[in-house]
Amino acid sequence: MIWFLLVVGVILVAPYLREALRKPVSARRKDTPKNLASLTHGKISYRWHGPASGPVVVCIHGLTSPGFVWDGLVPYLTEAGFRVLSFDLYGRGYSDRPSQPQDAALFSGLVHDLLTDQNVDEPVTLIGNSMGSAVATAFSAQHPSRVRQAVLLVPAGLGHNLGAAATLTRKVPLVGHWLIHAFYPRALRKGIDAERVLPSSVPDIQEKQLDELNYRGFLRSVHSSLCGILGVTLEHEHRSLQKNNLPVVAVWGADDDVIPLSCKDRMAQWNPDASHIVLENCGHGLVYTHTKDLWQQLEPVLLR
Repeated sequence: MIWFLLVVGVILVAPYLREALRKPVSARRKDTPKNLASLTHGKISYRWHGPASGPVVVCIHGLTSPGFVWDGLVPYLTEAGFRVLSFDLYGRGYSDRPSQPQDAALFSGLVHDLLTDQNVDEPVTLIGNSMGSAVATAFSAQHPSRVRQAVLLVPAGLGHNLGAAATLTRKVPLVGHWLIHAFYPRALRKGIDAERVLPSSVPDIQEKQLDELNYRGFLRSVHSSLCGILGVTLEHEHRSLQKNNLPVVAVWGADDDVIPLSCKDRMAQWNPDASHIVLENCGHGLVYTHTKDLWQQLEPVLLR
């Protein structure tokens, strides 16, 4: 019995030992210094791209791929005259990993704090990707006067089923926290490796995505986001965007197996005024796998 308990104990503790051995984000910054903004809940890594003046576009990434996910789209935006601000959300990339729940309030506050810190007073265009679209939706509903347009790529927050594991993670957070640390790294590697056959406008994107697993706090942040902003539907927020006459463009991948195309109908119910673009033969990573196709559809509808 003692040996059995010891084995069980080792199994339970092992994922957290591996987490403790991961490098802190401070080591990452030492290797590659970044611009850092000190905000309410920690430091955020950010980058400005393009001209010193021009309409501002703020790019908000998704659950696991930090600000580098925009590196293929940014040149199109800057060449069109936009001034682009990209950054790493809390828990990803070069940004801090605070303990606060990663819900809509945290992320909406982050965007507000960053715009204030960077002295951006004019209304901006928000472009969100996956979970970043949920962040963009939440911020736009809370601060409509600060948003010129919301562009939602493969948007989360529409109540779609993320699968049994994600459901268990949300309903039993303690168990989910252990499951994320024990099994998510393998699942993420498998998903990333499956995309190696796809084109990418971001050089070495798979290696950059995998590198997130080397740093402490990333897995905890994924779990917190699954329980937080990805654990709720944003029906009220989408209806608020329509009520405030805020222009919304949603982009969907016809072959997306993460955010299914059927979510488009649900958004249309909540916000009948939103415009929709469907990219054929595209999956969830369309922002980097089909960047040129995406830009050809976005350029005519982006507000200056």
